[in-house]
Amino acid sequence: MNEVALRKEICRVGKSLFDRGYVHSTAGNISAVLDDGFLITPTDACLGNLLPNQLSKIDRQGKQLSGNVASKTLALHRRIYSADSAAKCVIHTHSTHLVALTLKGVWSNADILPPITPYYVMKVGHVPLIPYYRPGDTQSGDRVAEAIEAARSAGVPLRAVMLDRLGPNVWHSSPAQACAVLEELEETARLWLMTIPRPEALNQQQIAEICETFKLTW
Repeated sequence: MNEVALRKEICRVGKSLFDRGYVHSTAGNISAVLDDGFLITPTDACLGNLLPNQLSKIDRQGKQLSGNVASKTLALHRRIYSADSAAKCVIHTHSTHLVALTLKGVWSNADILPPITPYYVMKVGHVPLIPYYRPGDTQSGDRVAEAIEAARSAGVPLRAVMLDRLGPNVWHSSPAQACAVLEELEETARLWLMTIPRPEALNQQQIAEICETFKLTW
């Protein structure tokens, strides 16, 4: 996807997320990788009314080349890209049910949610909790990079982390695919929070069947 098309796609995804309530006000941001740098949504921008020429273009050294002032989360996004070469788009939101999950209490720090649906296994995977740091704190990026490396060492792909009290960061090979991960993650949090008593996780045999059928690693 060339830069012009990528700018339009970021704006399309941002509006879709805003219109469906995954982001609100000026919360959340989207970035993507270019051959010569990065695009990222501007600081204090509403994802519901972005214009392609407003997106911040940043070179590989972190210098802003054009557009409005870049989001303060650029440093965290760059750490994700550096830690996972397959990541081409990062989306961060303050999705309601996921933030509520961290306030109520996650399933575990290694996995904020259990694998209660097959599509959670297929589309999301494991999602560790990152301890709370204030927005923009560089320590958050360090913890995320460590989580990605730990998952890689364990032979487990990672597509998302959850920042305590702040929201998820998800990544994939395109804005549309990253958006799909976010949607499935938020929907699973919603199901988990609304279901009493809590549902059982899929068992190992069920997960193994999913992985074998769809050529996945869990």
